[in-house]
Amino acid sequence: MKKQEKGYRVGEKNIDDLIEKLTGLCAYPGTDYLLREIFTTVVKLGQESGDKGDLKLINNALKELRYSFKIFSPYRNVKKVVIFGSARSKKTSSEYKMAEEFAKKITEKGYMVVTGGGPGVMEAGNKGASRGADFGLNIRLPFEQKTNPYLEEKEKVINFKYFFTRKLIFIKETDATVLFPGGFGTNDEGFEALTLIQTGKSKPRPIVLIEPKSSTYWASWKRFIARELADNGFIKKEDFYLFKIAKNADDAIKYIEDFYKIYHSIRYVSGLTVIRINRKISDKALDSLNREFKDILTGGKIILSTPMDEEVQKGEYLNLPRLIMHFNLRDYGRLCKMICAINALG
Repeated sequence: MKKQEKGYRVGEKNIDDLIEKLTGLCAYPGTDYLLREIFTTVVKLGQESGDKGDLKLINNALKELRYSFKIFSPYRNVKKVVIFGSARSKKTSSEYKMAEEFAKKITEKGYMVVTGGGPGVMEAGNKGASRGADFGLNIRLPFEQKTNPYLEEKEKVINFKYFFTRKLIFIKETDATVLFPGGFGTNDEGFEALTLIQTGKSKPRPIVLIEPKSSTYWASWKRFIARELADNGFIKKEDFYLFKIAKNADDAIKYIEDFYKIYHSIRYVSGLTVIRINRKISDKALDSLNREFKDILTGGKIILSTPMDEEVQKGEYLNLPRLIMHFNLRDYGRLCKMICAINALG
């Protein structure tokens, strides 16, 4: 790491010295090398690109991300659920009413909700949420998708130019994903959430596909996934553990709460996968996990542990016990099943 930090420079002493000085004026303790690299990248862009379109893209994306981090930062210790669904759902539709009910009940349990800020299911999510417990991440479109009238705290509304920065914040700043029936956008957001977990680019999270009892939307979707993707070998059958279909708000909320009953969070340290848990499990339970999930280990066993040295240095949840293993970094569907098995121990 130190060689990389030292080596990433513009290569012109006067500019590198100015970057060093600017870093010293701006950086929080421990973040100086990252800020230095950001400044260096900006200078390199200025030197290498005269394309205004490229620079506008980077400028807008960086500003959108900076502002989003600022808005969400005070709420990082509160679990959040992102609600996706059709912007075209009518107020009288079953999915609108169910989204409103879900948002009301989940925020009463201390969660916050994040929506796309627009009409339809998004509006229902903001309408149902407790006051001050919701965010709206609106996207600027040619036909102007206006924010819905239930986003009362305007400081929790963020307007995005780009879908990719908006989608990044949807995942980065939330702990669970709930999808109601919807169109291309809903499916795009759902498939991205699944892909990020399946490939290890996002930490495991509960993904709930929720629909009214009279609907066959997600059941039909699942049949397509099974017939065309799983049966043809494009995904593994274990990938079905990445999501759950729910027929009512209470079942969806229970699945989300159960996901974090014993499981707390995950961390990758020095080639090891560290699963933080809310309480220590018994030796008998540990033996059961080792028998059932031996296939996803590259060697050794799942063991109970205290925090790793790197976690201690950074002060990361030092009061929590850990399960440590040599996970193969491939079978994330099985890993999600293992998390459910850990939670079932409670």
